[in-house]
Amino acid sequence: MAKKRRPKSKNYFTQETEDAIVLYNNTVDTKIKSQIYESYIHYPFFKLTENIIHTFKFYYTEVDKIEHLQHEIITFLLSKIHLFDPSRGAKAYSYFGTIVKRWLIVYNTKNYKKRVLNVPVDDLYKDETYSCDLTDDPVIDNLSFFIDKFIDYVSDNFSSLFPKEDDARVADAILELFRKREQIDIFNKKALYIYIREMVDVKTPKITKIANKLYGIFKGNYIFFLENGYTNFKRA
Repeated sequence: MAKKRRPKSKNYFTQETEDAIVLYNNTVDTKIKSQIYESYIHYPFFKLTENIIHTFKFYYTEVDKIEHLQHEIITFLLSKIHLFDPSRGAKAYSYFGTIVKRWLIVYNTKNYKKRVLNVPVDDLYKDETYSCDLTDDPVIDNLSFFIDKFIDYVSDNFSSLFPKEDDARVADAILELFRKREQIDIFNKKALYIYIREMVDVKTPKITKIANKLYGIFKGNYIFFLENGYTNFKRA
């Protein structure tokens, strides 16, 4: 094989790549295997991981640069490359793409879970503004489903969770933000506190107290949901 030039087209994972992977697996000489990998496989693997990360927005990482995450995934792919068997009818592109997506789903879920566990309620709404365009993110889709269940649970158990009338009014105002989350374009901590105060006419410490209680309910149940794939809300 002649040394491969970087592809100029968007079709980075070609039949040549497929053939190179088969040749790599059938080659015994480690020096030749290394040459095949560097010339024909590394770049397609790099682009495959890059495209999947950005297409599915797998951005909950422990690294500063996406390239570092890509190299971590590529190392994992190399540990599995010998398992690819073209005689089963699968294309290498689909086979390794599936491996990458499954790896990233586990990785992102784990890191998102750490975020939920470690972020105090006050940090959920920074003084900066955040866009809420969260479409096409599989983690956020699951979160949206969970939020609906969370709202139903708190609404059904208001009297036991918040027996004091003032507490219940604050909690309901906070829940209203959850209910209208798709219509809210910008989250800003100060703006949200002002919105709640206007609705229920209470001071900030009261809002923070109720928000902390709601967050405690939310966090424990959301961790259970991430680990098990279903909710476990129990009547208060």
